[in-house]
Amino acid sequence: MMNRRTFALTAVATLAAPAALRAQEDRLRAAIADLPQLHSLQVARGGDVIFAEAPRGPGLDRLANIKSCSKSLVALLLGTAIERGEIASVDATLAEVAPSVLPADATDGAGAITMEDLVTLRAGLERTSGGNYGAWVSSRNWLADALSRPMVAEPGGRMLYSTGSTHILGAALAEASGESLLSLARARLGDPLGIEIPAWTRDPQGYYLGGNEMALRPTAMLRIARMLRDGGRYEGTQVIPADWIEASLRPRARSPWSGMSYGYGWFLTDTGYALARGYGGQIIAANRDRGLAVAITSDPALPARSEGYFGALTALLNGPVLDLATA
Repeated sequence: MMNRRTFALTAVATLAAPAALRAQEDRLRAAIADLPQLHSLQVARGGDVIFAEAPRGPGLDRLANIKSCSKSLVALLLGTAIERGEIASVDATLAEVAPSVLPADATDGAGAITMEDLVTLRAGLERTSGGNYGAWVSSRNWLADALSRPMVAEPGGRMLYSTGSTHILGAALAEASGESLLSLARARLGDPLGIEIPAWTRDPQGYYLGGNEMALRPTAMLRIARMLRDGGRYEGTQVIPADWIEASLRPRARSPWSGMSYGYGWFLTDTGYALARGYGGQIIAANRDRGLAVAITSDPALPARSEGYFGALTALLNGPVLDLATA
């Protein structure tokens, strides 16, 4: 039974909670005002969107290039392919899953690269990202170019951040399923989440680029973050298998650039975030322990290095954004 004193304390707490949230929102608003590269920020706590602002850029409902956040979406699609039996397991090799993508001059050992090697960016092949990216996308056959590059590490060894690895994975998914990567993304992510996934860049052979150049609305990015946070479920629908989400968020490698751990397509921070990261400062993030889902878009034409703007975004996530969990 609620007595007068209990009622009074409850009323004070109810009034204090919105005030605390407003104070945290003001702190967050002040922080993003100092980040001119940032276009939009959204934060959901539980099922509620508690912060959604786009101080710069085209807004929350216009398509944004999510850059290498695309890699994390391709990783989710691998989980659906394994669940459906299209690919036996993460241990399946490229020669078993998609032998047709292997060129005649493929590097020795390329056919033995596993799906796990590809999704964790540990294929061992020379990188196609960074300084090699321009030449790679200018080649006549992106898959042949990536798969004929020299082995610079043991497959399954150290992490070599390379869009070529995810492009190979995307092509393998297409071959194994008999559907294009676009069709898979629309049917297995777009439809159950109720989000638009437009067509994006294709290579000279017609394979959609696995790992870059996808476009989503920032509001769609937040739905993906919520789904990841909630074990693959979104509004009662199991979009991605729960066991795949669990497996994805276990550390498998470590980035030599940021120092973050890396699972199946997701960076993992010491503060509990799993995040997709794209050039320029595009972020899809979930913190399951704190019940938070976050989407950030930024100017896609400017770099976001770990010691620069991405470092500032990390501080934002670990500071005023994380504080919203208890506001």
